[in-house]
Order: sequence, then C-alpha cells, then structure tokens
Amino acid sequence: MKLNELTIKQAGEGLRNKEFSSVELTTAVLEAMKEKEDDINAYLAVTRDLALKQAKQADEIIAKSGEINSLCGIPAAIKDCILVEGIKCTAGSKILENYIAPYDATVIKKLKQAGAVIVGKTNLDEFAMGASTENSAYGPTKNPHDLERVPGGTSGGSAAVVAANEAIFALGSDTGGSIRQPAGFCGIVGLKPTYGRVSRYGLIAMTSSLDQIGPLSKTVEDAEIILEAISGFDKHDSTSVKKDRKVETMRRDFPISLKKAMKEASGISNSAPLKNVRIGIPNEYFSEGIDEVVEKKVREAIGKLEALGAEIVSVSLPHSKYALAAYYIIVPSEISANLARYDGIKYGKSQAPMTNDQLLDVYLQTRGQYLGKEVRRRIMLGTYALSAGYYDAYYVRAQKVRSLVKRDFERAFEEVDVLVAPTSPTTAFKIGERIEDPLKMYLADIYTCPVNLAALPALSISCGMAGPPKGEALPKGGGLPVGLQIIGKHFDEETILGIAKIYENSVK
Repeated sequence: MKLNELTIKQAGEGLRNKEFSSVELTTAVLEAMKEKEDDINAYLAVTRDLALKQAKQADEIIAKSGEINSLCGIPAAIKDCILVEGIKCTAGSKILENYIAPYDATVIKKLKQAGAVIVGKTNLDEFAMGASTENSAYGPTKNPHDLERVPGGTSGGSAAVVAANEAIFALGSDTGGSIRQPAGFCGIVGLKPTYGRVSRYGLIAMTSSLDQIGPLSKTVEDAEIILEAISGFDKHDSTSVKKDRKVETMRRDFPISLKKAMKEASGISNSAPLKNVRIGIPNEYFSEGIDEVVEKKVREAIGKLEALGAEIVSVSLPHSKYALAAYYIIVPSEISANLARYDGIKYGKSQAPMTNDQLLDVYLQTRGQYLGKEVRRRIMLGTYALSAGYYDAYYVRAQKVRSLVKRDFERAFEEVDVLVAPTSPTTAFKIGERIEDPLKMYLADIYTCPVNLAALPALSISCGMAGPPKGEALPKGGGLPVGLQIIGKHFDEETILGIAKIYENSVK
C-alpha cells in the first residue's frame, strides 16, 4: 500500500514505529495531488510549504516522544470555507478571490495543536450552496470513481481528495447534507456532528442555525479520531455546548456488547454484537423517487445489521415530506442575512469606484459580477421570504414545520436507538445533468436535511457499489458507491460510530 493510501490509524502506527516520516507521508500526498488534480480539480490551494514545515515539526515531536497524538504528522485537507491563518479562503466565490484568512478557525487551532499537517484547501459549491460542487466559481470537482460524475456537495472537494487518496482525511461542513451526501457519492465516511458539538468559529457562515463542521475519512475509526480532536466548547462560538454532553439512552437494556465493540478497533467481539439494539427504518425514506439500485444496496445493509443481532423496526417520520420545503425557506432566509455583508464595501471585491451618488451601483454591480447564479437566487428567495407581508406566511411557518420534524425524531427515538436510511435517493449523477434544474438538484438533500433541521448527529458509510440507474452506461470504474446513513440522538455520536464500526468490520 502506498503511503498516501493509509488510514489515520495505519499512518499513525507507521510514524510511531519509525517506518516512515511525516515528511515522507506528506510528500506522498503532495505527489498524488500532482498526478490526479488535473483530472479531479478538488483543491483550490495547495499549501506545500506550510505542509512540509508542519511535517518536519511533527517528525521532531515524534523523535522526542514515543507517545504522540493520533493526528500528529497526518496530512489533512480543509474545505475552503474554513479559515486557515495566512492562507486564501475563497468559499468557492470570486468575491473572496483574494481574501487571506487573518486567523485560524477553532477547528484548525485544534488540528494544529494535535500536530496535523495541512496540505491544502478544497473546492466547494460557492458559499456552500449546492449539492454537486458544480457551483464553484473555480470549476467543478469530479468524482474519482467516474470523472463524468459529480462528487456531491457542498463538501465535494473534501470527499474527492479522501476518496482519491490526495489526503489522509479532510474537514467539511454540513448544512443540509454537505458532508454526508458527498461521502456517500464518493464511497467514504462522512460524519455530521450534533449541532453545537464542534465550534463554528472561523467557518464562513451560510446558515448559522444549521451549519456544522465535521470529518470526512476513509474509515469510521478515523472519523472518531478526528471528532475527538475537533469537539468541545469554544467561548468564541455561542452555539457550542459547554461540555461534551453524554445523553443517557432511553432504553435501559442498551447492550454491553455494543459498548465493547465500540472500544475494539480490531473487529466484532461476538456473533451478535448488535443484540438488543433497536434500529428504526423510516418508511418515508423508501418512498417514490429512490433509485432501485440504491434501495437494493441499502436493504442489503439493513439485512446485514439484522444478521448482526439488531432488531429492525419500521418507524414513521410523517412531517419529513415537508422538511425539504421548510429547509429551502429557512436556508435562503439566513443566507440573505449572512451574505448582506458582501457588498463591495464591507467585504470582498468591489466592481465599481464609488462616488456619493453611486453607492447603490456599487452594491448592484459588485454582487451581480462576483456572486454566482445559485448564490444570487438564494439571496433573492430569502429576502422575499423575510420581507414585510411574507415573513409570517413563509419563514414563521417553516420554523413551525422544523419543530414538527424535530418532534418526529424525538418520538422515533423513544422506540429505537438509531435510525438507518439511504444517504441520497440516487448514486452520483453526471456533471451538468441537474445544473439547470434547481428543484431537481435540491432533491439530493431530501434524506439529509431533516437531520440538520433537528440538529441531530448522522453518519454516512458506504454500503457497496451499484450500477447506474436504468438506461445509463456502466461507469468506467465498474460501479458507483451507495451511502448508508445512520442517524442518532442528540450528542450520541458514540452510538452511531459504534454501530457503523461494527458494520464496517463485518463487510471487510
């Protein structure tokens, strides 16, 4: 196995055993970028000098101490809406083309403290608006499994670099599925933490009540390592939780076997490690619109979980059919407020010189020139939804639906320990296939956005490869990844990670 193909755990063991250095590991990743980036276009910036400097520092730490942090010397990629001091942060937009981050995001501080090596900033849909990474002002990213298809979005660049072994792991952000959906499309692991577990300080905001930073990795165990490193209260983020809350399960007989299996990286401790675990299958997630190839693979994965001892229970989330509509009222509304600062005066490029009587022209020309079509669409939709006479009819009603969606999950979790569903109703679609049909594009979030509305944790893990929908040619790689989504209770990442780890080990 090449060095750039290692997982965090494998790379860490190699570094501790002095089998190779962090400089060698980082160089292998940088060489993989040279080889693949012309085809994939997943990086907006490669921080080669910074990476090699950090790698040398990591090697010095490793030489002095046998016990090192799990992320020490490990190359990481960062979604380009998360600030890294001294490095450009464009958010995939021309309006921030020359913006240099003046400070580190809290998650970046934590990664640096852990000794991680930052190798570059990854491509994304502009200001994290989209589901395919086609909306980037710097060109679309391509899926490593089939270069004619999208990697998903908005963290498509982060997912692609992990899938293509151009980084050992990456950070992304998830507002309505932007970690999980690209993880599903690219066949890797993507974790959206509970809202408030990870600080958003230093994340360029899209929607403040939904955005959450999380890991994209090659294995579940790697995601667990990253989450532990980036979690925790941050005084700079009023929405972060003051301590890592532990939520007691409502089922008193929660299995000891699962607790053991969570701690055992080597594999399954007995023949039925999920005995007494109740897994809910939302009826609404297998309705009209899901591709046959996706449903088949997800059903097979559910069967595997049942074979591992889990009790499978049908549940209903009746208001989930309204979740996408509510989401696309709340999201544009918050976008309208958060992006008001990008006016050519306070932030970003300015298209026209200003005189006393030309202020409005500066606003209009700057935003018209440097903001993309999808960003302008959402700003206009949000401004309309918040306007006098429409606020109650749209925004307030959407928030009421949000409460109902949250209540549905709460009721379901009174009966089950986790929910399992598809990550996306389809496999990765072709580049350009949906770009002119926003409504069809928005449907890519239909299984993921309810989780954000309810502020829950959820993980996507690959449950196999499938052929494309009927009528489409088989991809050159022989198949497309299908994502399985595991949804947990508030602050109960431990359980979804444990179940995902058991599933992952069972299918190796």
